[in-house]
Amino acid sequence: MPKVTVITRKAYGGAYDVMSSKHLRGDVNLAWPTAEIAVMGPKGAVEIIFRKDVGDPEKLQKRTQEYTERFANPFVAGSRGFIDDVIMPSNTRKRICRSLAMLKGKKLQNPWRKHGNIPL
Repeated sequence: MPKVTVITRKAYGGAYDVMSSKHLRGDVNLAWPTAEIAVMGPKGAVEIIFRKDVGDPEKLQKRTQEYTERFANPFVAGSRGFIDDVIMPSNTRKRICRSLAMLKGKKLQNPWRKHGNIPL
């Protein structure tokens, strides 16, 4: 079965992993430019990393903006190989069709299992 994923908005942490990511052998992973792909949301991450600035909302806002620009975008994930391409929303249908055509004859070779399930 082909696994094609399009990330349109937020994909954080474990939720990103289980959405047919490359880590779980997803075939094609695409993202829109507005997608946020990171370990956790920018607000929560900044509140943990910069605990000493919790009392200053202006500093937190500035740090949140910096975190979003530096980590929570699809271009960083693409440079690390977590997604295949960043696409414009208007090209989504064409790219999904092209990906499915490419994966038409997909054959998955799982490794041989030394032991099967034991009868219980």
